Amino acid sequence: MAMSLDEIVKQIHPVRQEWVEKAREHTAHLAIPLRALGRLHDIAERVCGILGTLQPDVAAKAFLVMAGDHGVVSDGVSAFPQEVTGEMVKNFLRNGACINVLARHAGAEVLVVDMGIIPDVDPGPPEGRNQLRICKVGRGTGNIAKGPAMSRLQAEQSVLHGFKLASDLFAAGTQLLGTGDMGIGNTTPSAALGVALTGTSVNEMVGRGTGIDADALKMKREIVRQAVEINRPNPGDGLDALAKVGGFEIGGIAGCILAGACHRRPVVIDGFISTAGALVAHSLCPAAIDYVFAGHCSQEAGHRIMLEHLGLEPILDLRMRLGEGTGAALAMGVIEGAVRVFREVLTFEDAGVSKQSG
Repeated sequence: MAMSLDEIVKQIHPVRQEWVEKAREHTAHLAIPLRALGRLHDIAERVCGILGTLQPDVAAKAFLVMAGDHGVVSDGVSAFPQEVTGEMVKNFLRNGACINVLARHAGAEVLVVDMGIIPDVDPGPPEGRNQLRICKVGRGTGNIAKGPAMSRLQAEQSVLHGFKLASDLFAAGTQLLGTGDMGIGNTTPSAALGVALTGTSVNEMVGRGTGIDADALKMKREIVRQAVEINRPNPGDGLDALAKVGGFEIGGIAGCILAGACHRRPVVIDGFISTAGALVAHSLCPAAIDYVFAGHCSQEAGHRIMLEHLGLEPILDLRMRLGEGTGAALAMGVIEGAVRVFREVLTFEDAGVSKQSG
């Protein structure tokens, strides 16, 4: 029987720090100068804490790329037309997008999820490597500049869909989950969520998204300001904020994060849109962020502010702003490398190497 959102949150507990301490003790015995690999050690030790083991393994990797359309696109907030959302979903299924390339490089499976795009896309044969899951909460959200994005029930449905999909992957053996997104115009609701849930100003949070010009940026900022003023999202209630100014794919990402925390598995979030989902998950259950790695820092204006609010330090900073899960895919290689160093490098004693003094 499916759990309710309240039941899910009750199942989530902070990462067990005793396993992090055990991992730090093991790191101190590796045949290298003390903590010479810097943040790689921190990453591996966090994974040990999440998994509750000194034999961590994250080789089985998968991505859930959440797709949704947005009513606010009609106000000109994106450099691309709304049809591109569905066209890109088809491209993901053809293995032709950046996330497909970088996920292959990382050895990760890609599953694409229709959380609420306007068109219907044929999922194709079920035996393919890249599959489309249909979890359509609606055919695009409402225009947040004029009213709420969705009902509270739809917001909850989107989170629960993400939770179920991620939980199924964990049950099937996925050890490291990445989140991605596709949705023309989705930096606008993500920015609105950022304003609502971090208290940051509109000008600091709203950026150029897919590359709009200065006039369009000014208009986009005014639309986000209007969306927050009209809808009055509750900063203490992530589900209310999601319903009023969010997106179906953002709710799905929040559900993935809650699933990682519930099942004690690490989740790597991508950029601005994925981090908006993390803000929602954090509002619903702050302890869930213990299980999250920030794959990279996006070029989108407010992303670093979001990460700082969540207490997350990005693994990479490559001036990327694509989305899809691309930054998270690259970060997966760093995480797996950190874990393999922890597990495979010999200790001073096993290697017969004299330990440094002092």
